[in-house]
Amino acid sequence: MAVIYPHVETLLSFLFFLLTSSNASAVRTSSAVSTRSESVDIDWETLGFGLVHTDYMYITKCSQGGSFSEGELVPFGYIEISPSAGVLNYGQGLFEGLKAYRKVDGSILLFRPEENAARMMMGAERMCMPSPSVSQFVEAVKATVLANERWIPPPGKGSLYIRPLLMGSGSVLGLAPAPEYTFLIYVSPVGNYFKEGLSPINLIVETAMHRASPGGTGSVKTIGNYAAVLKAQSAAKARGYSDVLYLDSVHKKYLEEVSSCNVFVVKGNNISTPAIKGTILPGITRKSIIDVARSQGFQVEEKAVTVDELLDADEVFCTGTAVVVSPVGSITYLGKSVSYGGSGVGLVSQQLYTALTRLQMGLSEDKMGWVIEIK
Repeated sequence: MAVIYPHVETLLSFLFFLLTSSNASAVRTSSAVSTRSESVDIDWETLGFGLVHTDYMYITKCSQGGSFSEGELVPFGYIEISPSAGVLNYGQGLFEGLKAYRKVDGSILLFRPEENAARMMMGAERMCMPSPSVSQFVEAVKATVLANERWIPPPGKGSLYIRPLLMGSGSVLGLAPAPEYTFLIYVSPVGNYFKEGLSPINLIVETAMHRASPGGTGSVKTIGNYAAVLKAQSAAKARGYSDVLYLDSVHKKYLEEVSSCNVFVVKGNNISTPAIKGTILPGITRKSIIDVARSQGFQVEEKAVTVDELLDADEVFCTGTAVVVSPVGSITYLGKSVSYGGSGVGLVSQQLYTALTRLQMGLSEDKMGWVIEIK
């Protein structure tokens, strides 16, 4: 039997659902919704990566085996859920993350939202959940962003982080898929994920605990993947490190990813990143950086990357929706620390960060066709 790895599944799911999904409106507006235009009381200069309560959220439900109905924009707030909900008892939940940016001319941009929709579909299939179509997902994201437009930071001051959630909200006692599901989107203005910003972060390689294992759910954005890293991450931060880099659980010598980021290793003109084979999340920023790097003449290889290659690298950087590109200043492995690029940002990290963020913010020509203008 042929093996189809997650990045191929994502493409197949996207193409199938793009062809079969409806173009009808996916959003209706609650009578309680009245888009507000006044400014918000936020110091954009000191904005960090934390939750800010905004105005509205999107919500829709469906039964197991059914399809999501037209969703609704409602005031942001608490949701009511049964204590026996599938998401609370058995972790049947997924989430996505993407961003909206404001341009100087006032227009609003989204970066590759259809990729998030396709990845959610792939994850939903693995977790035995229904999923919104690509068109419903994208239209719901657009509507939620526009309803919260006043919370989008000024150009160059941050972005509006968008968090779509898919969860088993129906009651279930025995281990089984929930009978009902909720798809919800909320947003929050954010600044840099790491307090260092684009300054280099310091990572420690975790050798005792693992983020994922073959045959598990490491390649989908399920909520349980993130709870599993908290212990090692908390211990690392208590020791002064920014985050943890995980190894594979079989050989314990190949790189996997950081707690919520993919990792890249630079040697000369060559850039390597762990291949997607079921234990690593197929990051959309990861995918974008690979294409951008290749367009700029770098040789990029997706393969098994050893710790030895990591320690011998010229540069190391991480990628993710929240961080975009985060250069690594040092790696600590088995008590030995290796530094990269002196105390500054590596040339390759800076070059790729600049190229991608200029694309996302609409400051350079979008030859890739990745950016969607929604206003």
